[in-house]
Amino acid sequence: MSNYRRHYQPGGTYFFTVNLYHRNSTLLVDYIDQLRAVVARVKRQRPFSINAWVVLPDHMHTVWTLPEGDVDFPGRWREIKKAFSQSINKTGKQFEIWQPRYWEHTIFSEEDYRAHVDYVYINPLKHGLVSRVRDWPYSSFHRDVRAGVYPEDWGGDVLIVEGEFGER
Repeated sequence: MSNYRRHYQPGGTYFFTVNLYHRNSTLLVDYIDQLRAVVARVKRQRPFSINAWVVLPDHMHTVWTLPEGDVDFPGRWREIKKAFSQSINKTGKQFEIWQPRYWEHTIFSEEDYRAHVDYVYINPLKHGLVSRVRDWPYSSFHRDVRAGVYPEDWGGDVLIVEGEFGER
């Protein structure tokens, strides 16, 4: 059995990559309303800040900040995965929706934070889903454009974001 080590930083900021079991699936965008509702419910019950989030057909990337003193991101992911699975499984039959684990990285500096948020936002372009970042609808990029954090044309000429982000 593998020994997975997580780094727990109370009130920390974390980057995550969470994948569906079948990497050719489109469940996340097919059921985006259910996913949004589940995340909102979990967030109300166990607060966290969403710094950035992008949902692609078969995986998602996000950057969260937990409340001061809180380290329980695994519990939040467990609840999100479980509730989403239940919300779309109307047959009652058992089937795998999620890969059992996820990629987690503790953000350790402002530069690291910026690189990971940039990676979140460039991801639909990287996967060839759109030709401009602003064209992907399932991203908090639009919130950050409205807030003046990013220009609307950011990533227009395909930014290359270097680093380890939990994708293969």
